[in-house]
Amino acid sequence: MQSNPKKKKYQSPFQLSLRRFLKNKLAIAGIVVLLIITLSAIFAPFITSQDPTYGDLLKIEKPPTEEHILGTDGSGRDNFARLLYGARISLIVGFSAMLFTLVIGVITGAIAGYYGGKIDSMIMRLADLVLAIPFIVLALTIIALLESVTITLFVTVIALTTWPTLTRIVRGTFLSLREQEFVLGAKAIGASDFRVIFKHFIPNAIGPIIVNATLMMATMIIVESGLSFIGMGIPQPTPTWGNMISEAQNIRILRDHPEAWIPPGLGILLTVLAINFIGDGLRDAFDPKSNRR
Repeated sequence: MQSNPKKKKYQSPFQLSLRRFLKNKLAIAGIVVLLIITLSAIFAPFITSQDPTYGDLLKIEKPPTEEHILGTDGSGRDNFARLLYGARISLIVGFSAMLFTLVIGVITGAIAGYYGGKIDSMIMRLADLVLAIPFIVLALTIIALLESVTITLFVTVIALTTWPTLTRIVRGTFLSLREQEFVLGAKAIGASDFRVIFKHFIPNAIGPIIVNATLMMATMIIVESGLSFIGMGIPQPTPTWGNMISEAQNIRILRDHPEAWIPPGLGILLTVLAINFIGDGLRDAFDPKSNRR
């Protein structure tokens, strides 16, 4: 008598998505690179003893030495220390702005997609108004009106000018789920709106939300670097990759001191690429078509 073949072990959609993600070599490489950069930023005080904000006027624009691995900048500050501590600022701004935008976008998108009608129309018109003004113009206008720019204020400005994109994504996902049988069934048994949204809508929309949040973080880092480069971001002497590269606007620095601007440029490039690879991996992992296959 032949034995019955072993039944395949049931795997939840999350487990299937995790398996697909772990098979993505570029996504894993992105995690490794991002982890190295993050750990370097966290343990910066143990990697270098130099103060990133202290300028020694006797050591202005010194070439690389044993004491200053990447030389010093135009104010006599250690470039290597500024590189490590600048990674902190870029990652903090990118993650915090992404998290703040995520909260605003998910809440407004959920309300618009779930309730529809006049509420949906009001939220979408407000989103259209924000999107109608070029982001960089809106951000520069708000920053220019402020006397001083802090990290908290900078993050708030970015979040308040970038939330409509995520709102549209969440709204569209909720609209597609609103008429599903499991949602109608939950409403029929008297489930509250709060329970329906967080028990049925959010879990089914978590894939697009995570993917877009990840890719958004890379965008936030580029935005911070770009605004700092033109002098409208985090002010000196706080080190950021953007204001380190801004010194390359001087043709003499660009030509004679590549160690001052190439490392922060590579830092931005590697960080953004790593996050994008992770985002692409998550998108493939959460793809519903892949789930059916």
